[in-house]
Amino acid sequence: MKTIMKTRSLSFILLLFVAVSCSQTQGDGNAGMAAQVKEYQVIALKPQSVTLDKKYPTTLEGQQTVEIRPRVAGYIEEILVDEGAYVKKGQILFRLNAPDIRAKVRSAEAQIKVAEAEIETARINLEKTKPLVAKDIVSSFDLQSAEVTLLSREAQLAQAKANLENAKANLEYTVVTSPTDGIIGNFPFREGSLVSSASTQPLTSISNTSSMYAYFSMNEKEFLNLIHPLEGSNLQQKLSLLPQVSLLMADNSVFEHTGTIETASGLVDIQTGSVNLRATFPNPASLLRSGSSGKVSLPQHLNEAMVIPQKAAYELQGKHFVYVVGEENKVYSTEIEVLAGNLKNSYVVISGLKPGDQVVIEGASGLRNETPIKPKLVEPEKMEVNSLSQNQVQ
Repeated sequence: MKTIMKTRSLSFILLLFVAVSCSQTQGDGNAGMAAQVKEYQVIALKPQSVTLDKKYPTTLEGQQTVEIRPRVAGYIEEILVDEGAYVKKGQILFRLNAPDIRAKVRSAEAQIKVAEAEIETARINLEKTKPLVAKDIVSSFDLQSAEVTLLSREAQLAQAKANLENAKANLEYTVVTSPTDGIIGNFPFREGSLVSSASTQPLTSISNTSSMYAYFSMNEKEFLNLIHPLEGSNLQQKLSLLPQVSLLMADNSVFEHTGTIETASGLVDIQTGSVNLRATFPNPASLLRSGSSGKVSLPQHLNEAMVIPQKAAYELQGKHFVYVVGEENKVYSTEIEVLAGNLKNSYVVISGLKPGDQVVIEGASGLRNETPIKPKLVEPEKMEVNSLSQNQVQ
């Protein structure tokens, strides 16, 4: 019996020891968990004013491009300008050799002389007939016939003069002049080539590049966001209130003159959902050429923008997310919408966040939903948000 009692006492002591050990182990585990809560830098969002610089690919065209075509057939006798030269309106570009047109001029001049001689003959015959009719030597029919003959000869003279004018006009067309000021294009034909109005290629083209048109496009949503805040009763008035735009040329240098957005297409492209716009740039030095490429840089000022560092966001299936600190300092993954394109070190958030939200700005890749953290508040003023630029490729 004593042995049984001793055994029970030892068992009770052993169980008590195990319970105390487990309690201590659990307490040590909780302390370890508390020690594992990491510190993360966060910012409290505040609305601020920023200026975005959106860039859109563009193709440049001169305000006027004219194809130079011959109006008559002939051989190119002389080319009086060079490719790429600047020409004035009315300047002679080509001379054509068209001997058949010169022959028509000479023929028309001869026809005029013949018609004048026939008129004189008809007039003499009329004058001779008049007294004979008065003396009843010939009938009045002969007088009427003489008068009609004179009128017919006068009509033939008028026709001959018209033929001469037409021949001279065609002869003038052998001298090809420039219809406008501009830059000469390439010459597909050289001296000695036979050309005509039926030729598939023009003699050359002339681009008036004193002002350049820069055509670019943006999606419909962007266009509406750009236009809606502007005052004005119609689209043209709203466009006139847009800021001046800059042009980045193919070598990424900035063109020295700013441009003005003047027109927007009345239709939205069904396939791309984009709206086409046109900006006009002055080009006094003729540095810009038709067919050149570049980017139109359009500044957009936002008064109440939410700005976060790019490193604070992560992307999943084409969407952007950030971790926002919630109750008990636990973080929650939150979807945000940012302006399309890449900003310099920062994103401008247009939905998903509100003023006062605390956003984790470092180490977001190592977080999970409802992970507790120790937030360390960083002042937004310490972030660089003054020189934002946006590159958008349609």
